[in-house]
Amino acid sequence: MNRSRLEPLGVPGSDYSFQEEPARHEPSAIDRWLLKQIVDKLGPQSAVRATLWDEPDVTPRDGTVRVRIKDRKALWQLVVHPDLHFGDLYSAGRIEVRGDLLTLLLEAYRYTEKNAGFGALLARGGRKLAPDLHDSKRNIHHHYDIGNDFYKLWLDREALQYTCAYFADPAMTIEQAQQAKMHHVCRKLQLKPGERVVEAGGGWGGFALFMAKNYGVRVRSFNISKEQIAYSREWAKRLGLDGQVEFIEDDYRNLTGTYDAFVSIGMLEHVGKGNYRDLGALMSRALTPEGRGLVHTIGRDAPALMNAWIDKRIFPGAYPPTLREMMDLFEPHKLSVLDVENIRLHYAKTLEWWLQRYEENVDAVRAMFDETFVRAWRLYLVGSIAAFLAGKLQLFQVLYARTGAKNVPWTRAHVYRDHP
Repeated sequence: MNRSRLEPLGVPGSDYSFQEEPARHEPSAIDRWLLKQIVDKLGPQSAVRATLWDEPDVTPRDGTVRVRIKDRKALWQLVVHPDLHFGDLYSAGRIEVRGDLLTLLLEAYRYTEKNAGFGALLARGGRKLAPDLHDSKRNIHHHYDIGNDFYKLWLDREALQYTCAYFADPAMTIEQAQQAKMHHVCRKLQLKPGERVVEAGGGWGGFALFMAKNYGVRVRSFNISKEQIAYSREWAKRLGLDGQVEFIEDDYRNLTGTYDAFVSIGMLEHVGKGNYRDLGALMSRALTPEGRGLVHTIGRDAPALMNAWIDKRIFPGAYPPTLREMMDLFEPHKLSVLDVENIRLHYAKTLEWWLQRYEENVDAVRAMFDETFVRAWRLYLVGSIAAFLAGKLQLFQVLYARTGAKNVPWTRAHVYRDHP
């Protein structure tokens, strides 16, 4: 990996870097008043305790979470624009959290629901709802091309799935649950040997190779991440599946031909809702008359933009849709929705596994990047767990076919049979 081209947090334009202890100065009366506003709004039942830089940095022993704000500028930034600045300040070490970070972030969701104000409005302005091809390429390269070795440290070790797993049994490992997820999708699509499948957004190729190996289908997988495509092609050669699976370095919007199945796992979040009708037209013309399709995506119960810090630092351009917004993929293009499943809590458990693996390998992450990056990605993973547990994010799987198709399932029984 070429570390010299990576910006702090893996995000171009960030001027934050980790600080052990900023310069000290006595808090003013205004500083203490601002802190009191935050504390009072949390309420007396809150497990969070906030302190300023003149108080000792101690780890609580009573189950509470202690947030220590280390300098005046950090305090003011947190008050003016918490949605963006908390992540930067935590990553830079200018806010320290002692206790359970997940508890803090769950409290933060409760706080923002009660106290949406000017800062929250600032966090939701000025972002495109329909990223163009150039935007999409830049956003994908930003997140996925920071190094395959980084993701291999904490994703499942068999298929490198960076999407929600399916815990048919809560005791499953992440490897077992990702295999179960892929079977779950394939059974919904009722894949048969010899069928042709097109995949929009293929990651490191694990699902395309899984479909070919376990269901005997031929796959064309589109992806604009250079590092992922290179990895996928090499993996296919090692497995002897390069004649059955074609990995194409191109945008899904340029796919041609018709297929027995269309599948997109974890790609719709990057499309932008302004592009849904165009994507729906493509999904329709890509299917044979009796073809089936499935879209697996992070979503929401009500429209909202992504957290400002996640959008700027981690996942630029992401937009999780509501089910109503997703209907623009189907209704204008004579596509019938056959089945909808929400596996939200499966994603919280998936993220818990990823976080555990991340922490087990945190020294290797630190050697690849720096302490700012380590803290940023910890916050991203824990914050995502909180979002799914709190119901701020959902995980939808939507199965569809052409209007009038006759090769559609009568029941869901085939989905829950034993794995082939």
